[in-house]
Amino acid sequence: MPSRRSILKGALSGIIAAHFVAPSIAFAKAPYATVQAPGFFRLKIGSVEVTALSDGTVALPLAKLYTNTSEQHAQGALNDAFLGEVVTTSVNAYLVNTGERLVLIDAGTGGYLGPSLGKLVTNIEASGYKTDDIDDVVLTHIHTDHSGGLMSHGKRTFPNATLRVNEREAKFWLSAKNAKAATGIVKQQFGEADQCVTPYVKAGKFETFADNAAPVPGLGSILYAGHTPGHSAITLESDGQKIVFWGDITHGDILQFDEPGVAIEFDIDQNAAVAGRDVAFKRAVEGKYLVAGAHIAFPGIGHVRKDSTNYDWLPVNYA
Repeated sequence: MPSRRSILKGALSGIIAAHFVAPSIAFAKAPYATVQAPGFFRLKIGSVEVTALSDGTVALPLAKLYTNTSEQHAQGALNDAFLGEVVTTSVNAYLVNTGERLVLIDAGTGGYLGPSLGKLVTNIEASGYKTDDIDDVVLTHIHTDHSGGLMSHGKRTFPNATLRVNEREAKFWLSAKNAKAATGIVKQQFGEADQCVTPYVKAGKFETFADNAAPVPGLGSILYAGHTPGHSAITLESDGQKIVFWGDITHGDILQFDEPGVAIEFDIDQNAAVAGRDVAFKRAVEGKYLVAGAHIAFPGIGHVRKDSTNYDWLPVNYA
C-alpha cells in the first residue's frame, strides 16, 4: 500500500512535470548588457592612495578640432592608431587620500555635456567613498568639463569641501568684465563657471593658490598657462614616488605626443599651450614620474618617453 510520503512525492512530480511538458519552447537569448564596470582604478604613490575616476566619455571629431595642422594630416594620424573621424575621448578625475585629507582633483562635467558623461559621483561611490567625505576639490582649470560636476540639482555636490583654484584662473573666469567681452563657446563657459564656482564662493568654501604653490598640504602645483590663463598641473610626491595630474596638457594620447606643436581649439592661448606642453613633456621624461591626463584613455595614467618621432605615451600596467 503506498505511503502518504510516496503519494505526496508522486503528486509533486506531476505538478513539476506539468510545468515542463513543452520541451519545444524556445527561450530568448540573453539581452545585451550595455553597462561598463564601475570606472575607477586605484594605485599607491608611496604611502598615498590615488583613485582614478571616470566621468565618462565624449565623442569628439578631434581632427577637426586640432590646430597648427591640417584636418587631413590629423585624421591620417588618428587612422593609423585605429581611431576614426569621431574619437571616444575620456574625461577623468582623480581622488587622492593622503591619510589626513581626501582631495578630489577636477570635478567632471555634471549634467552639462550629455548623458555619456556626468558619471563621477556614481564612480566615487563605487570606489568606496562618498561626496560628503571629500575635504577639498582642486581644479586644474575651470573649463566646464572640469568644473561642471561641482553642482548637482542646484546644490553643491561636495558640501564639506573647499574649492581651490589657481588665483589667476579664478580672476579670469569670475570677472564680469571678461564674461561680458567673451563671445561664442567661451561666453557660454563663463556662464557655466559662474553657475558652478560662485556657490562655493558665497558659501565661504573657496580659496585660491598662487602660481606653483601648494593648493593643500601634501600637494603642489605647476603653472602651465595657455590652455586657460591659470591652467595648473597638480603634483604629489610620497616616499620617493611622484605623479603629476596635468589636466589638459594633451587631448588624446596620439597626435600631440608625436607632434607637440599641434594645439586644439579649446586652448585660449594656443602658443602658450604649445610651449607649456613642450616643458611638461620634457620634465616628465627627465623625471620619469607618472602623469595623469584628464583626456587620455581612462585611467589616463602612464609615463612619457622619448622616441623616434618626439614622444611616446606608455599607459600604466594594470595591477
